[in-house]
Amino acid sequence: MCPVKIHWHVKQNYKEYWRVQITITNFDFRTNYTEWNLVIQHPNFDNITQLSGLNYKPLSTPYGPGLNDTAMFWGVKPYNDVLTQDGKLGAVQAELLLRKDSRTFTFEKGWAFPHRAYFNGDNCVMPSPENYPSLPPNASV
Repeated sequence: MCPVKIHWHVKQNYKEYWRVQITITNFDFRTNYTEWNLVIQHPNFDNITQLSGLNYKPLSTPYGPGLNDTAMFWGVKPYNDVLTQDGKLGAVQAELLLRKDSRTFTFEKGWAFPHRAYFNGDNCVMPSPENYPSLPPNASV
């Protein structure tokens, strides 16, 4: 469904913050993506503290004022705005630092992963939350 692979990797879990790495890999050897965009829906996007490697704009949602759970990302010119090759050479990486919200933050039931992702308007099918990896029952977060 999606012409690229979007890898969302939880890198660090700090006391008040957590760090995510996003990697976008082009798998279509016939297509070069220029001026691409990535839209992701995640419940913690209102707590983005730092971003490196991509441009970012929060998108308003119809679910009520003050709710920022959707963001648009795109490449920084001229470094990573073009996904020109397939495979590892056609990859773009970025890191996000997000503040933990003490009321809602948890790694349980796939919460740390995006709910939806769209690349250039194409819906990238995400697994359901029960299929995400989970911590062992005796692990502490």
